[in-house]
Amino acid sequence: MNRPIYRYLADQKWRSYRRKVLMQRLTQMSVVPDLVSHLDPTAEVQLAFKRRSVQAGDIVDSRVSEVPARLHVQVFDKGERLVSVAVVDPDVPDLETDGFRSRCHFLAVNIPISPSQTSVPLSKLPAEAGQLLSWLPPHAQKGSPYHRLAVFVLQQPDEKPIDVSSKHYPPRDDFNIRSFIARQKLKPIGAYLFRTQWDEGTAGVMARAGISGAEIELKRRRVEPLVKKQLPLQKKRNLRGLAGLPTKRLSFSHKKMRLSD
Repeated sequence: MNRPIYRYLADQKWRSYRRKVLMQRLTQMSVVPDLVSHLDPTAEVQLAFKRRSVQAGDIVDSRVSEVPARLHVQVFDKGERLVSVAVVDPDVPDLETDGFRSRCHFLAVNIPISPSQTSVPLSKLPAEAGQLLSWLPPHAQKGSPYHRLAVFVLQQPDEKPIDVSSKHYPPRDDFNIRSFIARQKLKPIGAYLFRTQWDEGTAGVMARAGISGAEIELKRRRVEPLVKKQLPLQKKRNLRGLAGLPTKRLSFSHKKMRLSD
């Protein structure tokens, strides 16, 4: 990728199919606009756990995603830049509000990438990078719907590193990706998506990560159907009388006619 023609052809090939599939998954599963209001990817992002590649939108076994992911970020314009990587789950059940909230499963800044430097292993970042939140294994409690795990690659402005010396790191729970992007003036250049759900290995993954709640099973509240109440017959007649309508049914009698010769 050290020549412009190679980058141009690779960009055209990506945009002809793989980018379209990615955008379909992101919009179909409402990553846009649930997490970000607008997304126009200019860098190709691929994701894998060890040697297993993950297609966009795949449901990944909890034991596979227990280890940090490895990203392949391919940019198509020349030059090195610094990016931040965030992995966000927007489908964490909130029992108090009977809704959902977001949780950040990984956050790192000051990661250098270039057209020839594409590998971003989240378990072993470069020395100049700063890890704000370590990898938290994706998990879903029993009874909850599948969780979306959105991966964002965010370009930092003017290749300036973000100061990580401050101890005021973003919170893992109730993480707001929009606020983080606006505060650091970042630009989303790439994204990816995979899903997780409760499976036979989730309880063990949660136990090894020190996450509580594996014994809790979530159940949907039963909604009583709306039944139309039947009014008594006498009450119906009274209401018809108040409305000026006849209260008695009209009856018709059929007379028999004899035919005489």
